[in-house]
Amino acid sequence: MPKNAVREAPARARRVAWLLGPALVAGVAYLDPGNVASNMTAGARYGYLLVWVVVLGNAMAWLIQYLSAKLGVVTGRSLAETLGERMRSPTGRRAYWLQAELVAMATDVAEVIGGAVALWLLFGVPLLWGGVITGGVSVVLLFVQARRGARAFELVIIGLLATITLGFTYGVFLAPPDPAAVVGGLVPRFEGTDSVLLAASILGATIMPHAIYAHSALARDRFAPAAEAGSAAATLGHRRGIATARLLRATRWDVTVALVVAGTVNLAMLLLAATTLAGVPGTDSLEGAHAALGASLGPAVATLFAVGLLASGLASTAVGAYAGAELMDALLRVRVPLLTRRLVTMAPALIVLGLGVDPTLALVLSQVVLSFGIPFALIPLVSLTARADVLGVYRNRAVTTAAGVAAAVLLIGLNGMLLWLVFAGR
Repeated sequence: MPKNAVREAPARARRVAWLLGPALVAGVAYLDPGNVASNMTAGARYGYLLVWVVVLGNAMAWLIQYLSAKLGVVTGRSLAETLGERMRSPTGRRAYWLQAELVAMATDVAEVIGGAVALWLLFGVPLLWGGVITGGVSVVLLFVQARRGARAFELVIIGLLATITLGFTYGVFLAPPDPAAVVGGLVPRFEGTDSVLLAASILGATIMPHAIYAHSALARDRFAPAAEAGSAAATLGHRRGIATARLLRATRWDVTVALVVAGTVNLAMLLLAATTLAGVPGTDSLEGAHAALGASLGPAVATLFAVGLLASGLASTAVGAYAGAELMDALLRVRVPLLTRRLVTMAPALIVLGLGVDPTLALVLSQVVLSFGIPFALIPLVSLTARADVLGVYRNRAVTTAAGVAAAVLLIGLNGMLLWLVFAGR
């Protein structure tokens, strides 16, 4: 190998490493406590039945997160900013913001409760105070983002992501699943209304609206200065067009790495529950799962599970708050002090904890609420990224748009099926 190539390799690796990050931060949304509750509950109740839902959700998430990042890279604007500019009616912007804010609150329910449960499992902290601590740490992480910049925020979140990965995958190596049963779980099917509810919950936890909003903003913050902003980016100069194309290639790698990590961890959660917790009474709750893991695989696995849950709550609530602040700024065009906003969005979670509602039930139901918020983020995203006046030559190809439409139809159809089954009493 030529000496120049040898010297250039480390520099090239550093450049590639610098480009990675936004998708890993957004990917934390796929590993929040709602995912833990949904996947563990699905595995404990139905074994390998819903493996296909996790795999399908992850595949759809790759496409959706790439489209969101592409919008931020090419235009230099987030999805919320783009929508805010195109919504002429102030009433329409406020209505759109309201539904997004309700979804953000449902997100906080899952993340704050998950952190509170983890603190209770690890240190015996009362749930309400655990929720307050989790929310407080999220404020500190947001101050890091505001004061130290996007890269420092990414590094902190990626560190928590590594902790999450270790916490939720370690047990699978001690209790490996049955390969034939895993393959059987790839066949799409349901077993009654409750399995549909859990499928919607898994998808709501996997493809989260705030991750769609956040990823475009994270990509904008990191890459917009390096790419040509605006819909005519690709026509304004050869060098700038190449820079944008390179950023998009790097973004595809970033999204791929993030979703491989997230998909592996999500699948590991369900497989661990299916292998270890199926048929064990009380294991469809986080507390019961923690106790059963300790009894069957030892205290180290149970402790790592709780540590992963805590890291999940801390990281995901910070990313969710980042997305909420972006939505408010872009749609309402007002800036609210960080602490005030966090108190407002955390209020439902703290009320749930104060009332003594079953934490795992609240987590699973919050993911269903998120599932119903997906179309409001996904449909505009697919539509905008297919438009030449928004992305120029970087607009979606026909097959990409078709895949995005198929994902939206599938998610909306699953939600409709869920409503029909629940209200029909079947």
